[in-house]
Amino acid sequence: MNQHISLKNAKKPNVAFICVHNSCRSQIAEALGKHLASDTFCSYSAGTIKKDQINQDAVRLMKTLYGIDMEQSQYSKLLSDIPTPDIVILMGCNVSCPNLKASYMENWNLDDPTGKSDEEFQTIISKIEANILRLKQMIH
Repeated sequence: MNQHISLKNAKKPNVAFICVHNSCRSQIAEALGKHLASDTFCSYSAGTIKKDQINQDAVRLMKTLYGIDMEQSQYSKLLSDIPTPDIVILMGCNVSCPNLKASYMENWNLDDPTGKSDEEFQTIISKIEANILRLKQMIH
């Protein structure tokens, strides 16, 4: 599938990774987007409900796997806390985001690994990494 996203302006697009609590999958996607594709797009994550902190298993595994400390640069945000997105990525929690208009929208349909084993977390993290790299190719 060699799809290409065409956007109206030439600036780096804002990509919003959206899930309900903005504590796990969307935070991982924001961190990996910044780590792997900051030359192509600006990464933001948000949710429809805020959590007090980022999922601690996600924080631990992202430090171990990538050397990224999400708690240093990220926090739980609502949709209204981020810039207007050009691209919206739903993480797979059946979230409807009626107020988000974007040039492109996609649902990654990822299971929430919260409360599950490290192996299940790593599977989701690997899927997010692959999707980030695919998205980067589609925009580039």
